[in-house]
Amino acid sequence: MAKKKYYVVWEGMQPGVFDNWQECSNSIAGYSSAKYKSFDSKEAAERAYNDSPFKYIGHSKVTKKEASSPTPQQTDPNSIAVDAACSGNPGKMEYRGVYTATSTELFHFGPVLGTNNVGEFLAIVHGLAYLKKNNLKMHLYSDSKIAISWIKQKRCKTLLSRTSKTEELFQMIERAEKWLHENRIPQSNILKWETKAWGEIPADFGRKK
Repeated sequence: MAKKKYYVVWEGMQPGVFDNWQECSNSIAGYSSAKYKSFDSKEAAERAYNDSPFKYIGHSKVTKKEASSPTPQQTDPNSIAVDAACSGNPGKMEYRGVYTATSTELFHFGPVLGTNNVGEFLAIVHGLAYLKKNNLKMHLYSDSKIAISWIKQKRCKTLLSRTSKTEELFQMIERAEKWLHENRIPQSNILKWETKAWGEIPADFGRKK
């Protein structure tokens, strides 16, 4: 049986001591400067809560493997990740965005006829719009170099033909490109998810064979 953990949130939506990760996660979700840490006992957590967070943050033990290649779940948990999945090329495409720390789904769209690259592009734009709408200053992760490059150019450079079957997708693309031109988004907010080092992105649909 896993040892029970207690979580201290010094800065978050609701600071305090929690006896489960879900309540802790709810307190820090969307809070860009959240400060929190887990402890092995309630007594230790309560002592820490009444002390400075800087005495505790950054001093947790990690394995040699974790230390050599820390994941965003460890270093940047208060962020979101997006991904797309497509059955065929073109085929049924869908995308979604999740909270990096817990993989809690924040938004989902599809399926609609399209391609994976277009889905990755739309997922990033949807994620950026979600952050702006909710006034959240967080990083956004995507594992698609192509989609990130399209975002920088503010243009979806798909080779997919525009037909009656793909018209819905192209209307989405046009709205996404329009949003990118009308909203100033720092490129530093968009980060590449390094799959080889960190494993599958949290927003992955889990359908790879």
